[in-house]
Amino acid sequence: MALPISASGVSLQCTNSSSYSSGKGCKYAGQSVRALPIRILTVGKTRLPGVQLLVDEYIAKLKSYCHVDDVQIRSNPKNARNARAQVDDEDTAVVNLIRSDDWVVMLDECGLDISSEQMAELLGDAGNTGASRLSFCIGGPYGHGQRVRNRANVSIKLSSMVLNHQIALVVLMEQLYRSWTILKGQKYHH
Repeated sequence: MALPISASGVSLQCTNSSSYSSGKGCKYAGQSVRALPIRILTVGKTRLPGVQLLVDEYIAKLKSYCHVDDVQIRSNPKNARNARAQVDDEDTAVVNLIRSDDWVVMLDECGLDISSEQMAELLGDAGNTGASRLSFCIGGPYGHGQRVRNRANVSIKLSSMVLNHQIALVVLMEQLYRSWTILKGQKYHH
């Protein structure tokens, strides 16, 4: 059963997950897709070495599909004393790294709940928007500021649970890799 989800003019279709392993659940599976470079903007403290190792491993795996930039933004860059000022400072730092022709995906616990197949379709659909880059934004401990929220083309959630920025980054990297294997009509290799 297809369930349309619309986000800023991009229509994502959720299909029966039983066809997932062969990649047949995605409208782009096995087709040529314009691969946009990906930039992941993560607000947070210094990463644990194990997390960085996983991120580097996924970036290496993704190289055969698209270019990925991993950008870390320090949490609370101006050492603000209250949460609102901290979010505003982080918001400014993130927005300053987004170009006008980026297609922006904000990760947020209140965003659209999408499947792996829909994530693959999001990547395929973004390539058809005329954007030159796909930017994923992972917020700090208090979430995203209003400027990032206003700039985002779509907001998605990785889980119904709130995830720390390091865990969210690892889950996002895995889903990007899984999505590209779906798009290429390949079975996912762990």
